Amino acid sequence: MDNIRYYFSIFRRRFSYFLIVAMVISAASIIAAMSLPPAYESRAVLVMESPQIPEELAASTVQAPAYQQLQLVQQHLLARENMLDVAYKLKAFPKIDEMNPDAIVAAMRARTTIRAKGARRGEAPIMTIQFEASNPRIAAGVLNDYLVLIQARDAEFRRGRSGETLDFFVREVDRLSAALDAQSKRILEFKQKNSGALPESLEFRLSQQSVFQDRITQVDRDVSDLNSQRDRLKQLYELTGNVETPLDRRKTPEEAALEAAENELADALAIYSATNPRVKVLQARVDRLLQSVSVAAQANLNEEDGDTSNTEQLPAVLAVQLSEVDSRVAALMEQKIQAQERLKLLDASISRTPEVSIVLEEMEREYGALEGQYAQAQDRLAKAQTGDQIETRARGQRLSVIEQPSVPTQPTKPNRIMIAGGGTSFGILLGLGLIVLLEMLNSAPRRPEDIVSKLGITPLTTIPYVQTQGQQVRLRLRRIVIALLIALGVPTAIYMVHIHYLPLDLIADKIMNKLGVRW
Repeated sequence: MDNIRYYFSIFRRRFSYFLIVAMVISAASIIAAMSLPPAYESRAVLVMESPQIPEELAASTVQAPAYQQLQLVQQHLLARENMLDVAYKLKAFPKIDEMNPDAIVAAMRARTTIRAKGARRGEAPIMTIQFEASNPRIAAGVLNDYLVLIQARDAEFRRGRSGETLDFFVREVDRLSAALDAQSKRILEFKQKNSGALPESLEFRLSQQSVFQDRITQVDRDVSDLNSQRDRLKQLYELTGNVETPLDRRKTPEEAALEAAENELADALAIYSATNPRVKVLQARVDRLLQSVSVAAQANLNEEDGDTSNTEQLPAVLAVQLSEVDSRVAALMEQKIQAQERLKLLDASISRTPEVSIVLEEMEREYGALEGQYAQAQDRLAKAQTGDQIETRARGQRLSVIEQPSVPTQPTKPNRIMIAGGGTSFGILLGLGLIVLLEMLNSAPRRPEDIVSKLGITPLTTIPYVQTQGQQVRLRLRRIVIALLIALGVPTAIYMVHIHYLPLDLIADKIMNKLGVRW
């Protein structure tokens, strides 16, 4: 009980401070509540509609989430340029020509309320827009302009996105088509430049290589046979003086064996070298048979009459036969040279084939990758064209107005009771807070408990200050005068500010614009 009396005494002592603060704020809030002009609020509701064509059949190229699109629309609507355009167009404020652009933008944003919902799954994406104005027609007009901006922005955004997507894939298809043509041209030029070493003709060239190798072997064999025949003709003439060929007379067994041995030796020389044991054996056999044939021929020569007419004709026949053999040898050697040159070219082209094959495979692999990208781009281009047609004909996702703004007939703001009551309550609380602050800053002891807690001394007794009757009367009169001055002076001062400096409704309006709230 003593504490309550103590605190009440402190309140009485500081009552003037409390009264000043509470009266100033309460009077200001009451005057502002009474002087604020009525405000009319118009409302519009929009919904993000689903695509009219199922995505399973044809999908739009604009795939932004509905709630995200609502947020983008909100940010675009509250842009500075849009706020200024709408405000100047409809003269949204009484003295708009005297306001600076920053104040206009702040006032427009403070009077515009946008609520979007649909972030949660299964919730319809809906946007509610409200605008407050002192004139009901201005409130509805501003919302109508807002709707025009929103729908134009939505259509522009969707068509722009679909058009940009279509243009991108058109350019991508053109680029890949040009790249395919260029790569195809490079492959063709490379094949023409390396036509003799292409991997697809490798099998043919390998077969040609075998053919020419066999041909060279056969030529060597034929040349060896002709050389052997030439040597036999010479030996036959030297031994017998006769140039009969095997076709002119019947061969003796020794001559037949010699011819067979010479053929076998020629075949062996085509495969083995002259130092090979098999070749040496065959050569010794040929020499032995040749000696036997020479002995037999010499014996036959001694038995012949030696006709002079035949003897004179033998050198000419021998020359013709030797010339024929030499011509055939020369022709075969020419064929061998040509075959060797052709074989050399084939060997070079075959050795270059792996390198050409690697380069060609790399070029064809790049061509295949480009071809796959081109097919993919063509498919995406077709989808982009379909999506662009959907957006052009407004068959995709779009913002629709489900509640048009109407001209309000009754003001919705200000809430005068809330402003006056709230301001008065705030003034009282602020006055009490000022008293508490002053007491916290004052550390002088006032009660025996304060003396004990601060000085550590327990007083025997305390004697309060006793005022005389005159002092009490003067103190009461002073308090009454102060209260009257506060009660009359504060409202008068506020009223003078309202009349001569700036109306309180404008001050309150500026405060609400700064805070971004409307009461």
